[in-house]
Amino acid sequence: MSFLSRLFKRRKPSGRNVVVFNGDKIVRTLPDGRLESVRWDDLQKVEIMTTDEGPFAEDVYWMLKGVTGGCAIPSQAQGMKELLSRLQQLPGFKNEVVIKAMASANNATFLCWSRGNAL
Repeated sequence: MSFLSRLFKRRKPSGRNVVVFNGDKIVRTLPDGRLESVRWDDLQKVEIMTTDEGPFAEDVYWMLKGVTGGCAIPSQAQGMKELLSRLQQLPGFKNEVVIKAMASANNATFLCWSRGNAL
């Protein structure tokens, strides 16, 4: 392969974080194709984890924790906006905690919702 061919060779697009959900479960597809999932009926906690690595690296993750499954979803994942709208429908979901988390530039965890607990 010539130098110019190698220089201008198209590279395969890198994978993206994608999250989809339906009435049964939430599924995150990692850039390498691996899957993480949690069933709605198993979901126990919704947390936001922030790091001090921004703004040039992902620094906000949605942590969806179940008894038997879970997802760590970067805030910039494709489909996260739609998932947030659905999460906000959970009884007792705390939008004010989301606002506080989005303003954080530190390593911290914020509990937005927990099954069976009035936050």
